[in-house]
Amino acid sequence: MSYNSNKPTYVHALILAFFSTLFGAMLAFTDLFTDEPIKQRRIEDLQNSLVQVLPPAIYDNNPALDIVMMPAEGGKEIKIYRATKAGQVTGVAYETYGQGYAGQIKIIMGVDPEGKILGVRAVQHKETPGLGDKIEPKKTPWILQFNGLALDNPPVEKWKVKKDGGQFDQFSGATITPRAVVTGIRKGLEFFAANKPKLLEAH
Repeated sequence: MSYNSNKPTYVHALILAFFSTLFGAMLAFTDLFTDEPIKQRRIEDLQNSLVQVLPPAIYDNNPALDIVMMPAEGGKEIKIYRATKAGQVTGVAYETYGQGYAGQIKIIMGVDPEGKILGVRAVQHKETPGLGDKIEPKKTPWILQFNGLALDNPPVEKWKVKKDGGQFDQFSGATITPRAVVTGIRKGLEFFAANKPKLLEAH
């Protein structure tokens, strides 16, 4: 009698185990076939960002795959994408950050061996549409003004928006966003200056 009363519970447990195994196998099967395309898409997105800050004419490698890790402040590491030509480093790209109005602004910047900016792009932000999003080149050319500049051009004390006594324009009604970008770029240039020999070291 007790056997018969427990039988439905036993059957339900078997059914549950079967479907759990089936769904687990399906997920594993799906991951197997989607993991590689996802990785490839990430590489393509990265390449699209890098080509905007590292002019293709300066390298014969794939900077998205030529990576070195460098220590950064706070005990963290920063990923460096290296452009090389004939075995020599012709530029490096890496991410830097600024604190915007709506959160952190992620910036990628390319720098040549002399410390001059090759290109800058804000690759991730949550700034207000119509105001803070003017850091995007499709909205305004504001971010293109940094090309060719360096830590000493303008002098480091001028790496601020005009409202703070610096060289760079802020946006009408939005000072925090351009301030964050300028600060992030300056920090990126300071990082390059502090680590130049290591960044340009041939591997």
